[in-house]
Amino acid sequence: MIMRRARITRGGQISIPAEVRHRWQTSTLTLEDLGDRVVLTPAPDDPIAAARGALAGELSMTSAQLRAGAREAEAAAERRRSPR
Repeated sequence: MIMRRARITRGGQISIPAEVRHRWQTSTLTLEDLGDRVVLTPAPDDPIAAARGALAGELSMTSAQLRAGAREAEAAAERRRSPR
């Protein structure tokens, strides 16, 4: 673990040491303010490329399956709306 002090410039900037940037192979960070501390987390430079394939299992339904699900949802909503 590398722990260093960094000064914040008047413009609100800090410098991340080169060895840390190279280790994480990114030039993008997320900043999370936890109240008593700030956490910097490496983030992918290209989030679209990083997410590619992440939802493959979620989006593998065919259009016929999606239509059937939509029809069933509509039928259920219609049953709830109809007076008894």
